Amino acid sequence: MSSVTAGSSSPAGRAATLKPAVASFLLGALSVLGYAPFHLYPVPVLALAAAALLWLQAPRPRTAGLLGLSFGLGLFGAGVSWVYVSLHDFGGMPALVAAGCTAAFCAYLALYPAAAAACLRWSRLPAAPALLLLLPATWTLAEWLRGWILTGFPWLAIGYSQVPLSPLAGYAPLLGGYGVSLATALLAGITALAVHCVREQHLPLREWPRAILTERAIWLGVAVLAAGLALQTRAWTRPQGEPTSVALVQGNVPQELKWRPDRARQTLDLYRELALASRARLILLPETALPMFNVDLPPGYLERLAAHARGQGGDLLTGIAEYAGPGRYYNSVISVGISPAQTYRKVHLVPFGDYFPLTGLFGWFMNLLQIPMSDFSRGSPDQAPLAVGGQKVAANICYEDVFGEEIIRQLPQATLLANFTNDAWWGRSLGSKQHLQIAQMRSAETGRFMVRATNTGVTAIIDPRGRIVKAAPEFEVAVLEGEVRGYTGATPYVRWGNALALLPAGALALAAAALRWRRKAV
Repeated sequence: MSSVTAGSSSPAGRAATLKPAVASFLLGALSVLGYAPFHLYPVPVLALAAAALLWLQAPRPRTAGLLGLSFGLGLFGAGVSWVYVSLHDFGGMPALVAAGCTAAFCAYLALYPAAAAACLRWSRLPAAPALLLLLPATWTLAEWLRGWILTGFPWLAIGYSQVPLSPLAGYAPLLGGYGVSLATALLAGITALAVHCVREQHLPLREWPRAILTERAIWLGVAVLAAGLALQTRAWTRPQGEPTSVALVQGNVPQELKWRPDRARQTLDLYRELALASRARLILLPETALPMFNVDLPPGYLERLAAHARGQGGDLLTGIAEYAGPGRYYNSVISVGISPAQTYRKVHLVPFGDYFPLTGLFGWFMNLLQIPMSDFSRGSPDQAPLAVGGQKVAANICYEDVFGEEIIRQLPQATLLANFTNDAWWGRSLGSKQHLQIAQMRSAETGRFMVRATNTGVTAIIDPRGRIVKAAPEFEVAVLEGEVRGYTGATPYVRWGNALALLPAGALALAAAALRWRRKAV
């Protein structure tokens, strides 16, 4: 591998260091085009391949880590900048402070690709094992760590970019989202190795396409893609019973008005009218659709909704803030209708959104934010599916569907997935589309329909392969109606969770470590 040899203190050395950093940053930002709403799924593969070549060429692991940090800053700076909207536009935080907090958050997230890049260069392995073993292993393990450290933020995991259009989506029910990330990073490593081998031959650029096809690595890539396509033909689950009619209510209540007391009655009337107009057996209202505690609802309000649901032979589910006794408040979904009343309470709470951790340390942050209903209690992790509308519904609220291994707690008993969310916090940004794509991964992993009831969008019905059947336009009052089927059975991911991705990732890492040890011994 070539390396930068000019002194870092000289102008040439600084330029030689800066150019790869800028390139890595731009490659990270470009990767966002692979995710919703763009869905250019080859872009993250090519961007990671190009970045990996830069990391391997770095003169030392520290430099590679800085290049990985640059890649992460580009990826998250372009991809999750909607955090600023939440903090400033709706959280009331001063613009400069909100921008600083957003930048700090993106910098924290960028530490994970930085670690993967540093490990790649630190190994001092030849290109083939570094790119085929260590890159997919460290990238996948870094994403998994990012998904649980400090309660986790697995947003923009590279596997999400491949669902549902890419051949690699076929790995979702087998290996889960991190398994798709593993396959994607492996494909990126294969691509990088092919380019490296051709480049080492000092061929002119016009001869690269032909030469790349002669490299053995490229045929491994073809095998990875072919296996993904073959897996897409496999039916891991099967439909059960007759289709169920559903109505997903999107109230489009502006976030800045949602919790104003003088608007509460208007919001209650809106959701009641939209629900009563539906003839579906299963009616869903979004997260905290009813903007007050359950005990503060007007007399007879829930009973009116329940009577309508019973008239359709079904049930209505709505998000609501639930008061369950002194000091016990839950972000909940409750059911009314023909079935016994049931409740789901949100388990995975969002720091600084659903609750404030370490109030002694972050008290200043709490004082800057103006987020109502932000001191919820955590629901029990072993809640049963809601038996409503002829289905067993695995409910999840907003951000919870980002965590695949938490969704499968209610499976294989559940026949249908349902997400209740309020993505109005992110305004007219990429956040709501990215969130929809994450829900598509959960459907593909579990082999279940997913129905999403949202406040401003994207309200949608997703089929068991992760494809959008129907979606309502964003930022409009809408009732999305359709039919879903309950599904039974368990995909390998439902049975084994993230272990099916982490075990091969760990095996690749161990193989790379063994090779490094052997090279040092010799």
